Amino acid sequence: MNGFLKVEQLAKAFQADKPVFADVSFGIAKGEFVCIIGHSGCGKTTILNVLAGLDTASHGHAFMDGREIAGPSLERGVVFQGHALMPWLSVRKNIEFAVKSRWPDMRRAELDQHVEKFVALVGLSAAIEKKPSQLSGGMKQRVGIARAFAIQPKMLLLDEPFGALDALTRGTIQDELMTIVRQTQQTVFMITHDVDEAILLADRILLMSNGAEVNGHYKPGGLAETVINPLPRSRTRAQLHHLDGYYELRNHIVDFLVSRAKAH
Repeated sequence: MNGFLKVEQLAKAFQADKPVFADVSFGIAKGEFVCIIGHSGCGKTTILNVLAGLDTASHGHAFMDGREIAGPSLERGVVFQGHALMPWLSVRKNIEFAVKSRWPDMRRAELDQHVEKFVALVGLSAAIEKKPSQLSGGMKQRVGIARAFAIQPKMLLLDEPFGALDALTRGTIQDELMTIVRQTQQTVFMITHDVDEAILLADRILLMSNGAEVNGHYKPGGLAETVINPLPRSRTRAQLHHLDGYYELRNHIVDFLVSRAKAH
């Protein structure tokens, strides 16, 4: 299987005879944005945690840039639904902490310039000296995104980073994320429950099925289908529903979630 990221026959079982998912294989090209969608319990977050090096699979392998993933690495930036900021540090210091862990010998002037560049990318220059308690939920998530991009990882892993935000804030940050990804040509793997978010952001959408009892036998969940997004990459939130092919794509994914995501 070709790709910058390669996942081969991945499986995870907390109970030996009932794997959550099995035989999950896919690749992601460099610079590609891939979303994964499925119902709760299908194993999306487990797959992301394996790619992050925070969990291990029961079977199978994951490779990035020709090397097997084994443990966390600054080559993979992770953004979770919770912002995970250090509350006693300012925006500047939160991002600086991550940058110094990647480049411990970076000089002060270069460090300041680097941090300020990524704070500006997410539109938070005016809040750079504020602490998390002084920020809204959306602003905190922007700091988390800036921190992940600031270490310039080879790949970005996003676990429903906008799930707790209101629709207006979510839309604004989606636009900012798209802009940054296009500027940096970042490779992204993202979990979402939001069909429109996946259609807006992703080049490809992976559809996951849940495990279930079928005719008296347990069938594990897995990768049921890969959908290529045919909409132009220059798409925006405002014009999305006007694009040819949008409703067909959306209806196909919704139909999968409603009628085919559970094993039959």
